[in-house]
Amino acid sequence: MIRRGVALVCLTVALALCAAPAQTRIAARAELPARIGDQEYWKLIDDFSEPSGYFRSDNLVSNEDTLQVVLPALAKIVKPGGVYLGVGPDQNFTYIAALEPRIAFITDIRRGNLQEHLMYKALFELSADRAEFLSRLFSRKRPAGLDAASSTEELFLAFGKVEPNRALYEENLQAIKDVLVKKHGFKLTADDVSGIEYVFDNFFGAGPFLSYAQGNAPGRGMRYPTYQDMQIATDGAGQNRSYLGSEASFRTLKAFEEHNLLVPIVGNFAGPKALRAVAGYLRAHDAMVSVFYLSNVEQYLFGDGIWADFAKNIEALPLDDSSTFVRSCFNGCQAQYQSRAVMLLDSMSGLLKDYHDGKIHSYTDVLWRSR
Repeated sequence: MIRRGVALVCLTVALALCAAPAQTRIAARAELPARIGDQEYWKLIDDFSEPSGYFRSDNLVSNEDTLQVVLPALAKIVKPGGVYLGVGPDQNFTYIAALEPRIAFITDIRRGNLQEHLMYKALFELSADRAEFLSRLFSRKRPAGLDAASSTEELFLAFGKVEPNRALYEENLQAIKDVLVKKHGFKLTADDVSGIEYVFDNFFGAGPFLSYAQGNAPGRGMRYPTYQDMQIATDGAGQNRSYLGSEASFRTLKAFEEHNLLVPIVGNFAGPKALRAVAGYLRAHDAMVSVFYLSNVEQYLFGDGIWADFAKNIEALPLDDSSTFVRSCFNGCQAQYQSRAVMLLDSMSGLLKDYHDGKIHSYTDVLWRSR
């Protein structure tokens, strides 16, 4: 009787599950993780990545000094808890801190970008607050008087007066390696270790004044905005929304990194693997893309004649009506805006519709769509 009763209960539960709407059943079994284990995290990087490619600059620092300007409008479109996709180094941190996604995948054609993100990951985990983070990043002793109430301007003014310290550099570099290899067990190659050292050495040498530069030669900001400029910028309405704009934003990124939720991978946006692997992962977890920060990568895809392949990769991603591109315009926009870079928003599904309607033939066509 007991066995028969148990069987009847099991049968009843099974029938109830079968009768439930498909969406309910999927949601019950598929959910983005609150934390990714170390082995799974490294496996995602390995499995999703393509061979490293070439770009003309190291891109250690963004040159898009207006990246925050779109955040007030973007926050009205995108709800927290979605999926963030991006490219490049730490400008993604500002968007992540402001938009609070559940997970982020950063895809870049250069493995050097992955190595830079691993460096940042270790520094976030090692640092208790913004001042310690900057002290470790620049290998400069922490100035007295900095605390949670210090403004971003006060932080950078103080660190700008401190000389880099070689002993601190060696200590911090070893700490970075220990976090990645000993704590997490990541299987860094010799090239990965060398690449992390290269990025860290540039921050040691230039400190707050490191900037983007052409030809794989980072500079000190004579032409491009510096790391400091990027962090003390505002959203155009006087609010600093950068990831170092407040202790709260910093803690958001710190927790995000500690939970292995920012996954850097190597790939061409028009490549056969990286974005499609991300798409498969998101579909398996019943998750939608909320934001895709593109910078001006499409400009190069059109130049190489492969933008259509990128469009096909976007089609593979799970989207809804709120899924939004963030792209930048460097050429042809300056006459309208007093800035080197202009950030633009665009509907992802709307772009695909225009593409299938035969309206997208050039990067100019893409920019005219943006709002």
